[in-house]
Amino acid sequence: MSDLPNATHVAGKGQWQGAAGQVALDYEGRFLRRKRLVTTAGAGFLVDLPEVTNLTGGEAFVLEDGRFIEVTCALEPVLVITGDLPRLAWHIGNRHTPCQIEPARLVIRADHVLENMLRGLGGKVTASVEPFRPEGGAYGIGRTMGHDHGHDHGHGHSHGPGQFHVHL
Repeated sequence: MSDLPNATHVAGKGQWQGAAGQVALDYEGRFLRRKRLVTTAGAGFLVDLPEVTNLTGGEAFVLEDGRFIEVTCALEPVLVITGDLPRLAWHIGNRHTPCQIEPARLVIRADHVLENMLRGLGGKVTASVEPFRPEGGAYGIGRTMGHDHGHDHGHGHSHGPGQFHVHL
């Protein structure tokens, strides 16, 4: 039995105020159900949500005693891409790679294979360390999931928990 406080639900952006602390999570860390986390001030707490949840930053874990722990996006290694953005975005999307799309740049998680591909396509690629906030999945929610292209595409298929899509 743990004496750490539990967080059993999440308050969405704009649905809470007055955080008792913050927790900085990277892109992978913001996709969770059960986990022990530590605030930026060093206080531990347990997350035990009813289902896997995709956090984008700005939400808050609600502790059993009513306190809020704000979720922020941690700094992480990324690649900043500029150049022919529609063309480069198509190649990134064709690889089912999460991508942060902005008016003057694209941002993906650091990946040397994609970096070489994008440079080969004429893109300017710069390494950076910053929060990564990619576009959501279909209809702006959830996550896009990468996958292997070495199988039949005439049907919908599963790639593991939470990774389902249909090829048309």
